[in-house]
Amino acid sequence: MGLTVQDRTLIEMRVSNDGPSQAVAYLMWFFLGLLSAHRFYLRRPGSAILQILTFFIVIGFIWLLVDAFLIPGMVRERQDEIRRRLTMEALAGQGGNA
Repeated sequence: MGLTVQDRTLIEMRVSNDGPSQAVAYLMWFFLGLLSAHRFYLRRPGSAILQILTFFIVIGFIWLLVDAFLIPGMVRERQDEIRRRLTMEALAGQGGNA
């Protein structure tokens, strides 16, 4: 049994509201990039800490620049995680109502 259009619409609304914002991620990258705030915001604490530790070497600075291109994919990945979780919750709710 699949999800209804209403369920899918609700999930997309929740992803928009609960998910990360690409604009916020870029603002954090621009203003707080040295602290890897954008990676913490996108729930990537391991790589954020590694980035902070390596920043004092040239690799950290290059990594920071590479993130400018990776942020859209990281935002999409986080939104997909939320979408999958909400879809599973919605499907579980349908099973209980049958």
